[in-house]
Amino acid sequence: MSNPIAYVEIPVSDLDRAIEFYSTVLRLDITREIVDGYEMGLFPADADSAGCSGALAKGDVYVPAKAGPVVYMRVDSIDEVLERAQQYCAPVLLERRAIGDVGFVAEIGDSEGNRIGLHEAGNGGVAPFRAMASEGGGREQRYAGC
Repeated sequence: MSNPIAYVEIPVSDLDRAIEFYSTVLRLDITREIVDGYEMGLFPADADSAGCSGALAKGDVYVPAKAGPVVYMRVDSIDEVLERAQQYCAPVLLERRAIGDVGFVAEIGDSEGNRIGLHEAGNGGVAPFRAMASEGGGREQRYAGC
């Protein structure tokens, strides 16, 4: 069975600001497009790789929020992402924590007010969700000067 998630859209209010944030903090090459009348910032996609891709999406049906589903972005180093996020005063919503053999997770607030998860793979694979199910959330913290 393949992974059930095919595509993810992250709601944004200001597409330019969001593209700058995601391009800098997560080092993503984002392509601007109009899809079905909505402004989108498309994430890179590779049909031969595991997981799904997605986009930043701006429009009347897209409302940023910390509540609701959390999208986990695959990163090489959570610590490096958190360091780059400091320049945007992005709040740390869940501090970096080990989740067994599958690696590490953390959560930050993005430039639009969404809760975004970060996953750094360990020796056991790239599926952190079951390991996190029994653990509680963290407290929000902000960087000094923000």
